[in-house]
Amino acid sequence: MEAYSEKKIFFASDFHLGLDAQTTSLEREVLLTEWLDSIKVETKQLYLLGDIFDYWFEYKEVIPKGHIRFLAKLAEFTDSGIPVHVFTGNHDMWMFDYLEKEIGVNIHRQALEKKIDGKLFLLGHGDGLGPADYGYKFIKKVFRNKINQWLFARLHPNLGLRLMIKFSQTSRDSQTEEKKFLGAEKEWLVLYAERKLKSKAYDYFIFGHRHLMIDHLLSNGSARYLNCGDWLSYNSYVVWDGQELKLKTYQK
Repeated sequence: MEAYSEKKIFFASDFHLGLDAQTTSLEREVLLTEWLDSIKVETKQLYLLGDIFDYWFEYKEVIPKGHIRFLAKLAEFTDSGIPVHVFTGNHDMWMFDYLEKEIGVNIHRQALEKKIDGKLFLLGHGDGLGPADYGYKFIKKVFRNKINQWLFARLHPNLGLRLMIKFSQTSRDSQTEEKKFLGAEKEWLVLYAERKLKSKAYDYFIFGHRHLMIDHLLSNGSARYLNCGDWLSYNSYVVWDGQELKLKTYQK
């Protein structure tokens, strides 16, 4: 096996495991595990930036069934000493401590500022950031309320998870963003990044949620906003090799 002198950091998002779309959830899961196998030897850290699952709720003794190949692969990473960071998204925000305790991943529920190789990154899923979208921001507060989570957990898992599937479908149906880059003046994650640059000299912003592969140079002429795309259409990811940040796709 080839030895790598320089390790890389990988970022990906929006797998939506549990959803049958252009590919089935199982087909997508198998492809993801193949990708993870292909990068494992050169991975320094792995960041999964939200909507890993299309729906998710952890009861005290129950989690959604399935995804065994994918979860086992993450366990291989952590067991090998590779840090795995998982961000909650709008589809899997009710992720609590199961994956931390069972697999050893690090769960993040807010955007994370990270200094990597002398560069300042801001990482997150991207939901609820930027201007407008006040309806979703309100719903997000409702869903994150501890009392509401406790009440939901009183439902039988069969009913609760069926409701999660319904919530997930409603969330997809309510998304109005066009599946093309709208321009710097209309892309709300671009606007969010530009606002953050006014207070701190970030080098890179990496988000998911938008379901588009985006690599956009910001107005200061050096900072960049990258969107990881998704694994419903693109099989895309971002990789940092210590000097360059690249947006790539996985092909078998």
